[in-house]
Amino acid sequence: MALAGSLKPDYVKLDYANTHRDIVEQCKRGSRKAQFELYRLYAKAMYNVCIRMVGNEQDAEDLLQGSFVDVYAHLETFRYQSTIGAWIKRIVVNNCINFLKRRRLEIEEFVPFQHDKEEEEEQDPPAGLTVDAVRQALFYLPDGYRVVFSLYAMEGYDHQEIADVLGITEATSKSQYSRARRKLKEILIEKRLINYF
Repeated sequence: MALAGSLKPDYVKLDYANTHRDIVEQCKRGSRKAQFELYRLYAKAMYNVCIRMVGNEQDAEDLLQGSFVDVYAHLETFRYQSTIGAWIKRIVVNNCINFLKRRRLEIEEFVPFQHDKEEEEEQDPPAGLTVDAVRQALFYLPDGYRVVFSLYAMEGYDHQEIADVLGITEATSKSQYSRARRKLKEILIEKRLINYF
């Protein structure tokens, strides 16, 4: 939409950092109603992060509840430099990683191995692949593979960020992701979650 006589379109500027600012400010003042609303807005998405990371419903529920306790306890430190959702997600991811480390998350260190040329290139997903099929297959991955795959492919972390939060090298993160993709493809075919041929 353009103003009369103007050739430049009007753009609506979206201010994501201030999304739900009123609710956050009420939470900071101790409003239980606002805390419930913040939980309602973000609990489902954060539960999905937990379940992808830890692979167990009970642990995911416990981590979700503990993470929201941390959110409310540290909300005073939130400065609107990101969205509240991104800030909550960072807490959830960190809690999941700490949980897995306490469970002795094992991540194989990077060992160079031969790649097929086509394997290194991003390929289109196979026909019939659904998000639900990937979610189901994630539960069959070893913890190390699942965590790196989830952080990279689903949570948007880059390999350097993953290396930093997990205390591994960037090369190890890339190697784990590549192996996770291969293993995920095997699982999808083996469990008949997709028809590959």
